[in-house]
Amino acid sequence: MSQRTTPPPAPPTAGQQPPADAPLGNGLRQRHLSMIALGGVIGAGLFVGSGAGVAAAGPAIVVAYALSGLLVMLVMRMLGEMSAANPASGSFSVHAERAIGPWAGFTAGWMFWTLLCVGVAIEAIGAAHIMTGWFPGTPSWAWVLALMALFCGANLAAVAGFGEFEFWFAALKIGAIALFLGLGVLAVLGLLPGTSSPGTANLLPEGGFLPGGVDGLLVGVLASVVAYGGLETVTIAAAESDDPVRGVAKAVRTTMWRIAVVYVGSMLVVVTLLPWDDPKVTEQGPYAATLDHLGIPAAGEVMNAVVLVALLSAMNANIYGSSRMAYSLVSRGQGPRALGNVSGGVPRRAVLASCGFGFTTVLLSYWYPDTLFAWLLNMVGGVILVVWGFTAVSQLVLRRRTEREDPARLAVRMWCFPYLTWAAIAGVAGVLVLMAWNPDTRVQVAFTGGLAVFLAATGFLMQRRRTSRG
Repeated sequence: MSQRTTPPPAPPTAGQQPPADAPLGNGLRQRHLSMIALGGVIGAGLFVGSGAGVAAAGPAIVVAYALSGLLVMLVMRMLGEMSAANPASGSFSVHAERAIGPWAGFTAGWMFWTLLCVGVAIEAIGAAHIMTGWFPGTPSWAWVLALMALFCGANLAAVAGFGEFEFWFAALKIGAIALFLGLGVLAVLGLLPGTSSPGTANLLPEGGFLPGGVDGLLVGVLASVVAYGGLETVTIAAAESDDPVRGVAKAVRTTMWRIAVVYVGSMLVVVTLLPWDDPKVTEQGPYAATLDHLGIPAAGEVMNAVVLVALLSAMNANIYGSSRMAYSLVSRGQGPRALGNVSGGVPRRAVLASCGFGFTTVLLSYWYPDTLFAWLLNMVGGVILVVWGFTAVSQLVLRRRTEREDPARLAVRMWCFPYLTWAAIAGVAGVLVLMAWNPDTRVQVAFTGGLAVFLAATGFLMQRRRTSRG
């Protein structure tokens, strides 16, 4: 018997609340959401990319991660407030549409979709690189194809399949970071056999706590902002859970300690145990270099395995998030309607489109690494900051509206509203200014700004056309 296909609901008129994502399944359980929330903060960017931040900021990388972590906490609290009040698979895109207008939802949604699809390609390439290192002579493209097929298939199945993959991936990542922190704390205290406590020798080296000066700290802040990307997935996934309000509320409320322990805590362990200018920090990554310093056997291969798990987890989550965002946009009349069909509770055409775009991006990385692929990387370089900006402005509007119309829906509340909301907006703007000021990231601001202007103009024209017809 063929499965029933449900067409997307009619798009809302201007100012009307977007329809609920009723056709989607609700196969995600609380244990899935809890693990997605926990594992979502542990990505390959943390294990590898943080090395550049340590090399630039020195021991002050701890302060950099704490500062950007505060901004992320505020953004997640705002997003949690809106998502608990109105769960939707479009998450911040739906909130932006309700608060600002359809053009804003269109812009934020398709920018995020592009970011996730390009992310899938980057993660597939990274995972294939590790696999070819383990199996010399095997072609990289074969691993990319196999991994894309695996996770595309997982996301075409019921949403519980995505949840199970993420549950076990997250469990492995959490176990790895817990083991690292445990060994690190013992070494810092001088309780690990074969090691002695370094005290503050590496925290206060020649050059002081901030050897790279303010410029180094700013580079560390920019590097840490990138590492925090991915936390938003839990608010998208919550819409397909059996209790979205409780799920998103619990995930958001634990954001603070997760960021403090995983990011700030692990960076503190790294810079306490290792000299910040040790070349291994950037060559191997700070975590592998630390384990190697502690004399852990096969530290490099152990971290390769952990990074591979992190990459596969990110691939799975990004395919899921991009397909749900595409479905949500289409269901609101902001994309090709053909992608809106749902079968078995899964937007399978949206999954295929997202995987197809991701695989095309992989091909571009082989065919045009210095042109088209480089342009794509630059275009998505600042997308997460644009999304955070839309989130903050949306919360500023919707909080007041919800307090007037239905305050009982505020299961999660932003702290010190509206002052911390304005602080978050200022923080996002500040990071964008830093990116524009830094020669290494200036081009990303230009390309991301161009993408934002193009999508905003397209969305605004679509909005005017719909209004004139209505």
